[in-house]
Amino acid sequence: MDIRAALREGIAQLREAAVPSFTLAAELLLLSAVGRSRTWLYAHPDALLSDAEAQCFLALLVRRAAGEPTQHLTGKQEFWGLEFEVTPDVLIPRPETEHVIEVALDRLALRELRAGRPPKTDGAGLRVVDIGTGSGCIAVALAKELPEGKFYATDISPAALAVAQRNAQRHGVGGRMHFLECNLLDALNSPPAVRHAPRSFDLIVSNPPYVGRREAASLPREVRDHEPALALYGGVEGYELYADLVAQAAEHLKPGGLLVLELGHHSLGAVRPLLEGKDWTDVGATSDLAGIPRVLAARREPGAGW
Repeated sequence: MDIRAALREGIAQLREAAVPSFTLAAELLLLSAVGRSRTWLYAHPDALLSDAEAQCFLALLVRRAAGEPTQHLTGKQEFWGLEFEVTPDVLIPRPETEHVIEVALDRLALRELRAGRPPKTDGAGLRVVDIGTGSGCIAVALAKELPEGKFYATDISPAALAVAQRNAQRHGVGGRMHFLECNLLDALNSPPAVRHAPRSFDLIVSNPPYVGRREAASLPREVRDHEPALALYGGVEGYELYADLVAQAAEHLKPGGLLVLELGHHSLGAVRPLLEGKDWTDVGATSDLAGIPRVLAARREPGAGW
């Protein structure tokens, strides 16, 4: 079997199985099986697969047709122009989450301008925490953009933190990132003997679990059956975790510090009122390319005390 025939066979099998984006999935699985780049693949359509490569590719097709996500089969996903390791222990990074990075960087620049200072492009002096870091994609992307900042990442799952740590090391930011196993920011209220993070931050970001359990039956099988429930479901409605998250952010942000949250597609109406109290100002929502409110950001009231 040559490359051209293998790709044709893969597309046919995945189309028959009603796999979303079946052509791309077949291509990515073939790339994984032969260990080559996309450029090589299309430059050598007549190259023959070894028996081992052909068997590997056909086995991957069977598993993808049965519902396993392509990213779990290849072990990777691109996010913010970076390649991240992905396992069944973490959510697969999605393009809409890149809006969290964009809003965070824009808000940091605006904060400096309002204070009469030039925008910081290197993150010097900034302390950032990513709540529910999962694969670490948000924290690592921000650390790459802000190479002088200090970063913290929390997750309730030790398996997810292990993936995030590997991704941080892979992208050369592991030395500036500290990982805390805890729910939200609970570790910051631990006894001093185990506390190893600051109590106040310039920026808190989070893509928390926001899918409602009542929505489970409507989810694609790739998500419902293969992504971690702990990282998916935020309660019956999906937005239940935001109240505690916002309350802890108010406690641990510096005055003038920024909070940037990813939203579920129905959660803006429930989450925005949480930021209408005296602790918050400059509350604003940003929509994704589909027009869905995707990111909610706010600034901690500069006059608020700790």
